[in-house]
Amino acid sequence: MRFFNSDGVSIAYVDIAPEGGQGEPILLIHGFASNHTVNWVNTLWVKSLTRAGYRVVALDNRGHGQSEKLYQPEAYDSYKMAADARRLLDHLEIEKADVMGYSMGARITAHLALSAPERMRSAILGGLGIHLVEGVGLPLGIADAMEVPSLDDLTDPMQRMFRAFAEQTKSDLRALAACIRGSRQVLTREEVSSIRLPTLVAVGTKDDVSGSGPELAALIPNAVALDIPGRDHNLAVGDRVHKQGVLDFLAQRP
Repeated sequence: MRFFNSDGVSIAYVDIAPEGGQGEPILLIHGFASNHTVNWVNTLWVKSLTRAGYRVVALDNRGHGQSEKLYQPEAYDSYKMAADARRLLDHLEIEKADVMGYSMGARITAHLALSAPERMRSAILGGLGIHLVEGVGLPLGIADAMEVPSLDDLTDPMQRMFRAFAEQTKSDLRALAACIRGSRQVLTREEVSSIRLPTLVAVGTKDDVSGSGPELAALIPNAVALDIPGRDHNLAVGDRVHKQGVLDFLAQRP
């Protein structure tokens, strides 16, 4: 792991060269309660992308993985998290990159596309559909789930799922609660429609967290939708259809 200072916050990241030398950079932004290893290394995304000739840069979002833990909800504004990603590109002197996010990482990617589109070649939104505009991310009850003494105290299936995942990834539960409470910025249909970057929206057909991928893609002028057959929010991440769809999209975008 390497680290850099993002406006006073220590952010951990990796920078992995492609097989065969130089390649275009792609920045990967993971989801809530995850980290770059769980989201991108263990699912073989890094191997697939470097094998295809891309330079892979992946960060641990603030409050996650080996990055600094913050406990004030306001520290997790989605634009602040997008600024961490932009400053990482600055730190590595990368002028432009493809940017791929999953779930919360896709929401951050969309905020980056609005705040710094000149730094992006494309946007890849995985595990996030129309809930980018119809809703503000995961239910607030997920924050409560991070604060109960034990998983056994929870009965709601979604609360149990995210608390169990947070424990599995050995996350800082208090930081995650602050993250959920602070990263609830709404994007309007007009804002999303103003994104002009080549965009891929990839959502599992059994994903009950993200909302419809095709509905979101229909709002973005240069977007296409990718259905990931038979996969829910968790299993869609590393699916082969997902990977091949992203590689095809990257090969075809301007």
